[in-house]
This record gives sequence, C-alpha cells and structure tokens, in this order.
Amino acid sequence: MNVGALLPGPQAQASRPVTLGVLGGGQLGRMFVHAAQAMGFQAAVLDPDPASPAGRVADVHIATAYDDEQGLAQLMQRCEAVTTEFENVPAQVLATLAAQRVVAPAAAAVAVAQDRRREKAHFAASARRTGVVPAPHAVVENETDLAHVPAALLPGILKTARLGYDGKGQIRVDHHDDLRAAWQQLGSVPCVLERRLALRDELSVIVARSANGTMVTLPVQRNVHRAGILAVTEVLPGVIPEALQRQAEAATQAIAEDLGYVGVLCVEFFVVEDGTRDGQLVVNEMAPRPHNSGHYSIDACDVSQFELQVRTLAGLPLVAPRAHSAAVMLNLLGDLWWRDGQAVTPDWASVLALPGVHLHLYGKAQARPGRKMGHLTVTAADGATACRIALTAAQRLGMAPWR
Repeated sequence: MNVGALLPGPQAQASRPVTLGVLGGGQLGRMFVHAAQAMGFQAAVLDPDPASPAGRVADVHIATAYDDEQGLAQLMQRCEAVTTEFENVPAQVLATLAAQRVVAPAAAAVAVAQDRRREKAHFAASARRTGVVPAPHAVVENETDLAHVPAALLPGILKTARLGYDGKGQIRVDHHDDLRAAWQQLGSVPCVLERRLALRDELSVIVARSANGTMVTLPVQRNVHRAGILAVTEVLPGVIPEALQRQAEAATQAIAEDLGYVGVLCVEFFVVEDGTRDGQLVVNEMAPRPHNSGHYSIDACDVSQFELQVRTLAGLPLVAPRAHSAAVMLNLLGDLWWRDGQAVTPDWASVLALPGVHLHLYGKAQARPGRKMGHLTVTAADGATACRIALTAAQRLGMAPWR
C-alpha cells in the first residue's frame, strides 16, 4: 500500500487522518512525531513508559511492552504504516506488524543490525563492491573461539554481539588474559573482538532509501565520541576530503541496497591513521533508524533526516537534502545538570544569546550522567564561524573543547 496516496486532505480530515506509528518513545521517536505532524499525519507511539518523550507529543500513546499482543493490535488498528526509533525492538514484532501493515525498515534488515556477527558479515559482502571493509575481527562464542583468537587482533575491543550501544557492552583488552576476563565479565555471551585501530577521524553517513530503490544521502558528518557516546558532529565545508566523502557515500548506499533496505539508515566509519594522505576508510557499524549525528539536519538542511523517515514510510518522493548552512551539533548529556554533586540548571540564556544557536531539549524529566537530554546545533554561513560559536557555547555550558 502506498500510504503517500492517502496524504491528509479534506476527505481524510472528514473521516480519520492517516496515522503513522513508531515503536519506541525516546527522542528519535519524538522528532519523528514532530516531522509527521508537520506534514499533516497523525502519529501513534508504542512505548511502555507513560512519560516517554515521544508519547507525550504523539496523537496516540499505547503504553505497553513492544511484544504485547493487545498493544500491537491497537497499533495496527490505529496506523497505516509503522517504523521504529531504535534497533533493539524485537525483529519478530516488526515481522508480525508487516503481515498487515506497511513496515519500514523491514524485520530482516533490523535483525542484521541487531547482531554484530551478521552485521560484520554483511559489511564484508558489500565490501566486494566498494572496497570498504570492516575492522579485522573474530567471533567469540565459546571457549574454543577464545583459545583460537589470532594474536594480530590484540590489543582490541570486545563487544557483545547483541544489545550494545553508546559504548555499552564493550571492553578494551590488551592481552589474551584480558580477553578471557572481559568475556567472562560480559557474561560469556557471544561477542565480536575487533582489533583496536589508530584513528584519524570518525565519520557517519545517513541514507534514505525508498521502496522503489531511490536513495538520497545527507552530507557526510565528522563525529567526536567521548566514552563511547557521540559528543560533537561537524558538517563543515572542507573538513572531510571530497574523495573520502564519495567513498563513504558509495559504501553506505551499497550496504543499504544489499539489504533491500527501506527507511533511514546510518552507517558509521573510521578513518584509519596509516600514513597515507586521506587514510583508509573502515566501516564500523550501522543503525537502522535516524541517528544522533544527523540531528543537525533539522536546522541546517532543507530536508531533515526525520522528514526523510516520514517520506520513506509513507511512500512519498525522496529529494536530495541540501545543506544551507555550516553546522556543529553538541550532544547535551545529563552530566550538564550536575555540578559538585548538586543539581543545577544549565545557563541556557547565555548560550541562546549567541547567533545561530538552536536548542532542542527532549522533555526527559530526570537528568543522569551519560543520558541524552538534548542537543544544540550552531549554524553559520561558514565553517570557521560555526566552529567558533560552538566552542564558545561549549565553554559556557562547561563542556570540554574538541579542537
């Protein structure tokens, strides 16, 4: 069914507006809801938290577990099409919904992203076309795998095969003894060991792919992580060599095409410091949804990643986003709400006094260290200005500089 053919009009308003559903009530769901409503759709959220950020702004909030039969029945009754805002929703739930409703991305694609073993295998297969390979790695599922880990993969990072994000489920290891202890610390569950690489840069590419195979990408993003959590995204002219941008875009499109993907997909890359001018591009991981590094698109592009998510779900035409401003995005973590063990309110007034600053807070009631509470995007006519103002904003908020 082409949901786009049911775009709200006078007749739809007289009966029931077309409703798009999203599994997950976090900030990504919240921004999807805003984008859907701006385009005339209603939005329904299924999330067990009655105070979830997305649920609070949706037209309908179904407060049940993701696999609750009654909740899923309500979602199918309410919605013409359904998406997800995070990759750890059970893939079987998406398959169940897809039997009766449009679902994007599909359960099969999400299942690949949920398991690092399958994800690495998919990247390796796509690399035959693009030459962009994953980091050297090995699967560790049992004692035998542990005993036969090649020495060349150490020092490395041991990551759980499933349910890891924002640095969770990951332990750095230097020697084989460290590896055994780390595997046991992670519960002796299936893991992937990746060789630790010397990095020059971290990049990400967000692609939107429609059911007819049309693909568009946002500008390539340069990212800075701290403690495994995205801290800063820069989208500045000249910050990434053009040849590297083209290579990253081509690799992302190949990964999406080989999955038969429909929806918004983010693929993260490393640029390895290997002595060459541009460095070697290595594919790291993917997220079958909009991504933290693409939030700047709300303020710096004529089409945001969330509008692209709505378009792919509703079967509407895709147009290539155009960046009209240089941009720097700062992730606002819950640490900013605490100082010397005391709760504080960040000095938003001093930051909003700066030109080109756009503040987005997610409506989360409780601030905790490491919790994503919002983001701040600085837009400007040129990269130098955007970076200078973003550094000033970071200083006023008590955030460490990245340059």
